[in-house]
Amino acid sequence: MSTAPSSTLKIDCETGNYHTFCPISCVAWLYQNIEDSFFLVIGTKTCGYFLQNALGVMIFAEPRYAMAELEEGDISAQLTDYKELKRICLKIKQDRNPSVIIWIGTCTTEIIKMDLEGMAPRLEADIGIPIVVARANGLDYAFTQGEDTVLAAMAHRCPSIQAQNEEQTKLSATKLTRNASQTMRNGEDQLLVAQGGEKMIQQQSWIKNIFHLNSANKNASALDDEGKSNKKAQSADPKGKEKVNKNHPPLVLFGSLPSTVSSQLTMELQRQGITVSGWLPSPRYTELPALGEGVYVCGVNPFLSRTATTLLRRRRCKLIGAPFPIGPDGTRAWVEKICSVFEMPCEGMEKRENDIWKGVEDYLQLVRGKSVFFMGDNLFEISLARFLIRCGMVVYEIGIPYMDKRFQAAELAFLEKTCRDMNVPMPRIVEKPDNYHQIQRIRELQPDLAITGMAHANPLEARGISTKWSVEFTFAQIHGFTNSRDILELVTRPLRRNQSLQGLGWASLVKSSSK
Repeated sequence: MSTAPSSTLKIDCETGNYHTFCPISCVAWLYQNIEDSFFLVIGTKTCGYFLQNALGVMIFAEPRYAMAELEEGDISAQLTDYKELKRICLKIKQDRNPSVIIWIGTCTTEIIKMDLEGMAPRLEADIGIPIVVARANGLDYAFTQGEDTVLAAMAHRCPSIQAQNEEQTKLSATKLTRNASQTMRNGEDQLLVAQGGEKMIQQQSWIKNIFHLNSANKNASALDDEGKSNKKAQSADPKGKEKVNKNHPPLVLFGSLPSTVSSQLTMELQRQGITVSGWLPSPRYTELPALGEGVYVCGVNPFLSRTATTLLRRRRCKLIGAPFPIGPDGTRAWVEKICSVFEMPCEGMEKRENDIWKGVEDYLQLVRGKSVFFMGDNLFEISLARFLIRCGMVVYEIGIPYMDKRFQAAELAFLEKTCRDMNVPMPRIVEKPDNYHQIQRIRELQPDLAITGMAHANPLEARGISTKWSVEFTFAQIHGFTNSRDILELVTRPLRRNQSLQGLGWASLVKSSSK
């Protein structure tokens, strides 16, 4: 049976067992991005051991997450869940006083049927702190979908833009009424003054006329000088500042990114005159963006299909289907798609992309002509494969634990276009791949690099296949123009290591030992 890539994009499903992290690992990056939050993971000691090992922090750090361990009395219903959770949440409020407490349900809470959604509103009213329930358990296909569950739950807590607009209208109406009454009072005072001192005003009218004439001349000359200086400044700086145009519908971006990366993407859109109304999640829970009809939303991570569905169906937002801003090609396509939806011109993106490609030419020389095989782990596989094909690599197979074809439709179309532009065969996409069959295909194809989960890395290395942990791309900064170099740094590290081993004469020893 031939396993070579075909000339058309082919998507298969093998329904195999998947090997990935537990989705509760999303706490590792979410608690850092939502600064006023506290995450409470409700599970067993196994979950606690996983958090201790996977979410290791510095000895002096005090992370904003904790573990509520279920004991035998909890599982056998000998203890009251509500009282125990209330005691823990009151302790969290006393020690940390967060703006929101996020309950992370685990596999155990699913098995024993804990009614977290039923207890949360009661407890929220008792302690006075919002409680968001997210079930990030092992039923998900990939560990990154834990973030998807949390953001989908938080989307229900975002304020309504209709209510916000009505409140702003009331405030503006109240302000206008206050100003009108103040103007009437000022008018009455002026009338009294005029009646009492009419003679004095007549006597001094000629002085006021001279004063106003001189003031008008001075103001006219000042305005003329200011206009000249503005024209000089514009001619001296033809680019000027970022264009800001608020004459477009509200735009909310969803996906958890470090603050530096989210700021970069916001600035890229501002350069095109597009204002970002907010991010989901926001740095602070109290600053969640307003959602509703007329609000456009666009995702930055390919694993947020549940959040996209919630925003589309529950909050009545309009979803912008765009490739994801990974790599210079993906970032350019992402910005151009948003501009096209708002019918705004997109300027300077081609030069911006070309400058990034020139800046990473030293890495491109290492990867051109090399082959790569994705076993599937974190749902970034489609976007990373598209970027590496644009870098000159050949992708044999893209394994992915789960794929929402509607949410990734633009990315799949962009992958096909990239393969045609680079004149390379279309890779095979395998959803829920069977690892045994994947190993057989890897042995036959002998790729230069396999991007895989941690469970298969060492066995493949022992068989002479260079590997890279896919989880490293999850925790690295890979979005936007400026972070393209970081992606290539991760990809080329095993290739550069092999070159160093060959220089030392160890490559033949490694291959012989693998046989």
